[in-house]
Amino acid sequence: MAEISFGFATSHGSLLVTSPEDWTGRADADRKNTALWFRGKTHSFAELLELRGAESFAAQAGLETRRGRYASCQSQLDRLSNIVLDLDPDLIVIVGDDQHEWFTESVQPPFAVFCGDSVTNFAMNEKEIARHRSHGRPIDPLGYHPPSDMRYPIAEPLAKYMLRMLAQDGFDVAASMKQPETNLGHAYGFIYRRILKDRPFPCVPILVNTFYEPNQPTPARCLDFGHALGRAIKSWPCQARVAICASGGLSHFVIDEEFDRRVLTALAKGDLATLAAQSDNMFQSGTSEIKNWLIAAGIMAETSLRMTLLDYVPCYRTEGGTGNAMGFAIWR
Repeated sequence: MAEISFGFATSHGSLLVTSPEDWTGRADADRKNTALWFRGKTHSFAELLELRGAESFAAQAGLETRRGRYASCQSQLDRLSNIVLDLDPDLIVIVGDDQHEWFTESVQPPFAVFCGDSVTNFAMNEKEIARHRSHGRPIDPLGYHPPSDMRYPIAEPLAKYMLRMLAQDGFDVAASMKQPETNLGHAYGFIYRRILKDRPFPCVPILVNTFYEPNQPTPARCLDFGHALGRAIKSWPCQARVAICASGGLSHFVIDEEFDRRVLTALAKGDLATLAAQSDNMFQSGTSEIKNWLIAAGIMAETSLRMTLLDYVPCYRTEGGTGNAMGFAIWR
């Protein structure tokens, strides 16, 4: 039978592939945003300042602090990459969120498994780079995409087996059997590029709709789905060391350190009841990506592995507390 031998989780936000000097572009966009989600409600930037002004994030958004926190993030990404490459798993299951990159409004499943034979991560062209810059995101074009198109193998037998077992376990999950004529989503491209260094590990992408109404899975449903995935992987009649990856999070685009700490503490303790009880209103906008960590936690609950937090780095970019809180963890 297959063995779930290791797990890891990492943020994949654009600040990780943008120099600290260039975070200001996203800060300007934050100040114009009239729908910044924070603790169950949306706010304009002015409203957010009034609500959180006493917390005074201005110093934490200063350039020197940005540089220090960016360096801390890069150190943890290097650490994660070295651990994964040294362990050299036979295959990796990547749990990520699809932000209308693969699926669109024409069809939007809450959960999907890609079960084709390969995926391609296309190089970013000049038009795409210009589009990012026009939105205040001067990201490194090699952060999510290779310098030339890269084709990665999919662990197709495991993917199809998982779909069959999930159906028997009460989850009617969408099967994606062919890559659409779009690029690989950034939740997966970041893992291939930054963590796996483009090594062609056989992978299984799990695509989760964390962002878009009306069919986002609840925290409790994500945990249950993780349990079902764990049972399916462990029952696969093939000798293979399987690593699990959760890609995304933590709180953004408004950072909520209190919420992040509550979730991370529960994850480290294996306290799934606390995680399931969290209001779905807390998991909206970018913060919804934490649900990928919940799915990984459900998978790991089917093993004896336990989570260790490597680092938590809140990367602020404005005095209103906007930015992206980054998290890095392993299950061993």
